[in-house]
Parts: sequence; structure tokens; C-alpha cells
Amino acid sequence: MTLDQILSARPSPGQPRTYAFPNFERTVLTSGLQVITVDLPNRPLVSANLLIRRGVSDEPADLAGATILTARAMTEGTRRYPGVELLEAGERLGATLHVDASWDAFTASVEVAATRLGAALELLAELVEQPTFPESDVARLRDERLNDLLQVKADPRRRVDQAFNATIYTTDSPYGRSAGGDEDSVPRLTTDVLRGIHRSVLDPRHAAIVIGGDLTGLNVPRLVEAALGSFGGENPKHEPATVAPRAESAVDHPIVRFYHRPGSVQTELRIGHVGLSRLTPDFHPVQVMAAILGGLFNSRLQMNLREEKGYTYGIGAGFDMRRGAGPFSVRTAVQTAATVPSISESLLELRRIRETPVTAVELAAARDYLVGVFPLRFETPGAVVGALGGIFVLDLPDDELARYRDEVEAVTVEAIQKAAQDHIHLDRLAIVAVGDADAVGAELAAAGFGDLEIIADEVLAGGGAAEVAEAADEVTE
Repeated sequence: MTLDQILSARPSPGQPRTYAFPNFERTVLTSGLQVITVDLPNRPLVSANLLIRRGVSDEPADLAGATILTARAMTEGTRRYPGVELLEAGERLGATLHVDASWDAFTASVEVAATRLGAALELLAELVEQPTFPESDVARLRDERLNDLLQVKADPRRRVDQAFNATIYTTDSPYGRSAGGDEDSVPRLTTDVLRGIHRSVLDPRHAAIVIGGDLTGLNVPRLVEAALGSFGGENPKHEPATVAPRAESAVDHPIVRFYHRPGSVQTELRIGHVGLSRLTPDFHPVQVMAAILGGLFNSRLQMNLREEKGYTYGIGAGFDMRRGAGPFSVRTAVQTAATVPSISESLLELRRIRETPVTAVELAAARDYLVGVFPLRFETPGAVVGALGGIFVLDLPDDELARYRDEVEAVTVEAIQKAAQDHIHLDRLAIVAVGDADAVGAELAAAGFGDLEIIADEVLAGGGAAEVAEAADEVTE
């Protein structure tokens, strides 16, 4: 059989199957707490997420990391269930409890059989309203974070992400900081600080509980009222946040920051700038454009740098959209010798997506992928509940998910090019890398990608910062 015959015999993609995002209902309790319910027949495992519109981006800069540490410490015990007794109380119900914090929200969740939902909501209320923050556990969690910060310095992938965010945002933007805090802020995170953060989030007017699963025969708002009717009642009320976090760019022209680690066999590379809020009006064209550029296995960046050039095992690009403008970035790790060529080819693809209309084949492939995988994202109650939580936290329209596929299907070639021209800014790109400047510094300087700064990295194998600083000076001279 010839190659053409083999290729022609390959199965082709099928048509995306019909799918409608489940309907949901919204109730507001007298306290202001919203109750969002989604009935998913034959799904006896119910997921409940209590979300509060207060996240990492709302904490004071000098207490960076406090929100995430508060979330982690809450599961260390409550007034009624100290220490491990909280875990045992959940196990008796067959329930899984979790507390987490993101840039935009504070979330406490429970998964449990539908028949035990009422008892599980009472345990969730105990967890959210009555954590004790034992000092020994807070100290342990604080030390774990400080140890994790050392690992960040030792891990080039995490180190470059940290450096990239600090590079592209102004110092007054929370997005330029590490969500978990840094060496200066974490030691300040005492038990009293965590208690203060905890009190600040307990406002029902900022909050919603989203519950999904087989809710047959359950009066969910009544169960929530019984368990959480007094939620935040003893705390001062805060006006709901109306202003997005500051997300100003610190970069107004192309720059290159190279963190020097002698002997590195590869370069961790990020290229990008301050991106977009999730509330951008052209969200769907941006999604399709980003998929074509660097979101699919056969994206332009992947086909160029991996398949054609062999510089990397994988490369991606996209927008991290939040309440404020999150970062846009191209992300990859490449062979040291391929550092400069990889940057060149990445910049070429960024220019090409702006200047050259995508093909009909590229558009169809990206739209079909996004439309096709959409139903797969919501196969469990937890996934549906999580998506509805995003609608609440970001204040999106109630029909946002119901019309997603139609909106993607309607994206045109012209809309994609406009999105690329509007939102990919070649004139203020930051190129941030961690690698061996001795090996690539001269070539990098000659390439002229932007103002070059070579920085001696803090944690290095077999040498100190002074030796590396001297080596960095030699490269730039």
C-alpha cells in the first residue's frame, strides 16, 4: 500500500455531538448568600462549592501568601473537630472536604452522596466559619512554604514563571508577585494574620454556594439555609468588590532578561506581556486564535519548533484570563544551542498570526476541537459546579456556557486576525529565560531581540552568586 493510500484510509474527525450545558437555578437567601443548583440525574455524588469573591489579588502586598496559607490552615481543625477529628468527621459521612484560594476567589468544597448532603453542608459550615488555626500547624505550613520557595529557585521551570510575572507587571500589581508569597512576606504570616484574612472573606454578599448532582427530592436552598443561614453574621460587611486588580505593564519596549545558570543543558523560555481580563468582549475569537497559535498539538508554534525544527519536546501559548488582565505567554524549554533560534521562530509565529490570515483548514480544526472537547469538560458534577462557580466569581452572563459552542462556531478568519492584532503586542514583548548565558550570551546579544540584561541567578549548583555575577559581566562585556 502506498503512502497516499495509507493517508487516505485514515479515519477522519467526526461531527461534534449535540450537547446542551445543564440548566441551573439561582436563589438568594436573606443574608445575601446565593444558592446555585444544577440537577444532574443519575449522578448520586453531589459536589458543593462555597465561593467568595475575594482572592489572592485582594490581599495586602506585605502579606503576600496569606490567602493561600489561610485556606490550607483551615482544614487543620475547627472548634468542634480539632485536628484529625475534622478528617474523621468527613470520613464518617463519606465526604471529601477541601479549601483553596485562587487569584480571584476563596473556595471551600465538599463531595458527598446525595443522601448525606444536609450533614455534609453542616460540616462545611463548621469548616468555613469555625476554623481554629492552631499555631503549631500554622508554623508547619509556613515552614513548608519557605522550603517550597527554595525549590522554586532550584527548579528552572518554576523560576522562569516567577521571573516572567515579576518582569511584565508593575510592582503595585498583585499579578507580579507569587501567589503563595515570598521570603519577605511569608515569615509575617502569623496565626493572627490568618484569622484576620479569614474574617475578611466571611461576607455573604460576596458569596455563592454552587451545588450539583442528582438533587431529586432535595430542597437544597432549605438545606443551605439550615447550615449556612448565619454565614458571616458576626463579621462586618464589606461592599462587594467592583474594581479589577491592577494589572499595568512594566514593559514598554522589547526586553530580554536572561537568568544565568552555568552548565544548564537547556533553556526555560517565556515570551509575552500583560494580556487580557476574562471579561474581554472578544473572548471567543481570542480563544480560537490562541488555539491556532499555541493551544493545539498541531498549533503553529508546535509544528514549527517541535515537528519541523526539533528544538523542543513541546511548546504552547495562550492567555491566562482572570478578573484582571492575566499574562499572555509563549512557554517552552529548548536545547541550549537552540535558544536563540527558538526565540527567533517564536517571534516569527507571533508576527505571522498578526499579519497573515489563518487558513480555512486551521480555523476549522481549532473550532472543531474547542466545540468537540467542550462536553468532555463536564462529565462529572464537580466539573459542572466548577464552571458555574466561574460564572459567579467573574460575574459572567448566566448563558455564558450555554452559548459557548455557538459563539466559537461563529468565529471568522477576520475576527481571529483582529484579535491577534489587538492583543498580541510585539512592541512590548518581554523575553525571560533561565539557562547558561556563557553558552548563548554572545549570540543572544547579537540577535538584537531587545534590551538585554543577564542576571546571576540566586541558587546555583557548584558555585555562589559572586562567581556567577562575574561570569555574567564577562558575557555582557
